[in-house]
Amino acid sequence: MGRLARRWARLLPACAAALLLMGCAQLEDAAEEVGRAAVEEVSKELLGTLQGRAPGESGEEQGNPGQHAESSGMDDETEAQGVQERAVSGILEIHFLDVGQGDCILVKNGEHAMLIDAGNNGDGDQICGYLREQGVFKLDYCIGTHPHADHIGAMDDVIRNMEVGELILPDKIHTTKTFEDVLDAAEEKGLGIMTAAVGDTYACGEASFVILGPVEDYGDDLNNWSVGIRLSYGGTAAVFAGDAESAAEADMCGTGLALDADLWKAGHHGSSTSNSPQILDAVSPSYAVICCGEGNSYGHPHAETLEEFRERGIQVFRTDEQGTVVAYSDGEEFSFSCEPSTTWAPGTASGGEES
Repeated sequence: MGRLARRWARLLPACAAALLLMGCAQLEDAAEEVGRAAVEEVSKELLGTLQGRAPGESGEEQGNPGQHAESSGMDDETEAQGVQERAVSGILEIHFLDVGQGDCILVKNGEHAMLIDAGNNGDGDQICGYLREQGVFKLDYCIGTHPHADHIGAMDDVIRNMEVGELILPDKIHTTKTFEDVLDAAEEKGLGIMTAAVGDTYACGEASFVILGPVEDYGDDLNNWSVGIRLSYGGTAAVFAGDAESAAEADMCGTGLALDADLWKAGHHGSSTSNSPQILDAVSPSYAVICCGEGNSYGHPHAETLEEFRERGIQVFRTDEQGTVVAYSDGEEFSFSCEPSTTWAPGTASGGEES
């Protein structure tokens, strides 16, 4: 654990720079003497000290291709609610890749792109091949929502095969080989890790996104550590919250940040432990996309979730039934690569440990 904490600290560029500025060159010794918890706490404090900037201020000085969205001209109320609507000229594409029981979402706007999660171990060739087919060789951002293998499994392959601007992860260390593989790849490419901080805003072409979560320290509940974002494009928006369950969804609702959106990436593959009435009230989506595998062992999507969507008049798209689903926004409304699912059929299998 001490070794993993030391590597995590090395990959946090702001933390490392702050330690140098403060004349503390012994982070590795401190990690072993004080322990992971203390090092993580120091890292958080130093990160804030070094950055010393309001959410949305330009990150250009760090040399990253992905730039933070500028917040000048926004009043306090507007900043709290997220990014202002602005005129757009192109098309935003959101590709929900069919990677079976896992998440992998490509967001593309002109020459700019980002990836939210990267499926399972073994999905690397499929994901990288799909990105190349879409003409994507550079990603402004890679977001690993949380350390479960069905979300970051092939992130190491993506990092090694693509040019990546920023890697955004929750501030949570995990001890699995899958997580260490991601750290290895980042270290090999000299890619630092940006820890997700609620309220931070980033630009991706004409689109922008604000970090919604994780809001609290959720201990060993990895699902609730999921990075949540609200992606805005013109007058349209989409919300993605990984596998965050109802407790973390409630925390996101309490931030004061805007959550309303046209499109909701169904939480936790359509599980009834996520997709709470509270988050659905806040987002109030017209569309939901469920990323899950056909015949998965968890019975996703659950009947309760589908019924909640149906009662609210939410049109549902599913990768287990329809394969890869693509949503398109012109800044005014969304359209899709296929018609909504009409089966309303829950997953048939049951049992298995929740992923």
